[in-house]
Amino acid sequence: MSDIAGRIGPRDRRATTRRHETKHPLNGVLPLSLIGAAALWLCAFSGFFVIDEPAPYDLLVVGIAGIAFLCGLPLPRAIAPLVILLLVYIAGGILASTQVPGFATAPMYMATTGYLVISAIFYAAVTARSERMLNAIVHGYVGGAVLAALAGIVGYFNLVPGSEVFTLYGRAKGTFQDPNVFGPFLIFPATWLTCTILMRPLRQGLFASLLLFVLMAGLFLAFSRATWGMTAFTVTGVGLLLFINERNPLFRMRIVALALTGAVLVALGIIAALNTASVATLFAERAELVQSYDASHLGRFARHILGFLLAGEKPLGIGPLQFYKTFTEDPHNMYLKSFMAYGWIGGIAWPVLMALTLARLFPLIFQPRTTRTIAIAVFLTLVGHALNALVIDMDHWRHNFLLLGLAWGLIAQESAHRAHTRIRGLKERGETAPHSTGSDFRTDNA
Repeated sequence: MSDIAGRIGPRDRRATTRRHETKHPLNGVLPLSLIGAAALWLCAFSGFFVIDEPAPYDLLVVGIAGIAFLCGLPLPRAIAPLVILLLVYIAGGILASTQVPGFATAPMYMATTGYLVISAIFYAAVTARSERMLNAIVHGYVGGAVLAALAGIVGYFNLVPGSEVFTLYGRAKGTFQDPNVFGPFLIFPATWLTCTILMRPLRQGLFASLLLFVLMAGLFLAFSRATWGMTAFTVTGVGLLLFINERNPLFRMRIVALALTGAVLVALGIIAALNTASVATLFAERAELVQSYDASHLGRFARHILGFLLAGEKPLGIGPLQFYKTFTEDPHNMYLKSFMAYGWIGGIAWPVLMALTLARLFPLIFQPRTTRTIAIAVFLTLVGHALNALVIDMDHWRHNFLLLGLAWGLIAQESAHRAHTRIRGLKERGETAPHSTGSDFRTDNA
């Protein structure tokens, strides 16, 4: 998978981003820069294997982030909202932990949240400084996702003895513990590859098309209604956004033609899969919009209503891992869980963070930058996750925090680009440039 970077890296034919070199102790040391990119690639790649905990990804993130911060990795001012809101969020969780009888499971739970918060801040800081690091993370993520999807496919069809370990309740879960996490993990790579295929010349997109086929098969075999919905939303969104961004009529026609071709191929693939009896049976069962466990007494939706009523009476929440003791199941609603496990402070901080992230990232998907395909994929995936959060808990989804970090890294890159443009304009007019409010960035691909 390490050759993905060279074969399917995103390009924007109208890119106007200029290269900006900055003075930093680590800049200019090419071998160290390459080592850093390789470490980030490996870190993102390892996210595909979460059968046991702590996962290899956890150890790598802690180690790499720790070394980076010890070596002086700065926090750009542009990511201050991310840092502040995440710290407020975890502060709410610490306060809510005081409501747990005996304070038993709360420390470990909040430690996990704290590590994920650090990971998001780390990804934002490191991608804000260098486009190379951003690409390394994206390519590593895609490579890991393809392996996870292959494991899910092999497990579902039992192609190798013992491969049933990659399934759960007849659904593909790949190298994850739950199909409902496995599916969403594949969304961003599938979305980014769709962007890449539509933007690149046809022959250069063949390898990306093969990878996308594997991911789509894994997404389908996860048999997750939310995952199917998110996939349809993000892939459709890619086509619409690229069509809106493009002014060339011929290129617009190409996007439409490729999108229609892809839709037909996906439909044919689903029809072929449904010829297998086990697939058809499970598909018919999972395709129902409302399952029995959704609408039953104390089902998912009833728990949501009762949970929010309880949240209104508990400013500090009830603490992590306590909801099921009253309602027999977990909340299965990220916003409700934020109020329950992180109190009113965390319950407000999380949706504010998501809304602010999407609002700040949205303008970037229309900017002619070399990172625009990544911005589009991150934006659409986060919107899908924000909607999916209505029916599932995701406060400990590793890839969700990674995506938040990438989003704010992109936001910081744009902030730096504008600051440099403003300073250059002042210098050209012979005016004194004020001290930049941005931070040191490198938007190089070298």
